[in-house]
Amino acid sequence: MSRWIYFILAILVGAVGGLLYGWVVSPVEFVDTTPDTLRIDYKSDYVLMTAEAFSVDKDIGLAVSRLTWLESRQPLDTVREAILFAERQGYTDADVALMRSLADVLEAISPVGQGAAP
Repeated sequence: MSRWIYFILAILVGAVGGLLYGWVVSPVEFVDTTPDTLRIDYKSDYVLMTAEAFSVDKDIGLAVSRLTWLESRQPLDTVREAILFAERQGYTDADVALMRSLADVLEAISPVGQGAAP
């Protein structure tokens, strides 16, 4: 019976020690973190969510604003990069189609010279 008591006590001491270290001694500090530091998979998911919202509300200004918040470069470039990633990672055809429709609208409103693929 005393083995179980020592085992449970060791687990509790380890958990309390780990929490104390993680929360008090060396907590994580996020300093000046911006959305452009996200990995490409998270950026692609954000572009997909923006495309889904655009398919419902048809507000291109809001979609551009959301995409500009994600990265400071041209929104069309961000969407194209997300589409390429989505195709490589096996996103569903419906999801890729949503992103492509957003890209088509962005391409249509882009200034001359910005709409051509690299």
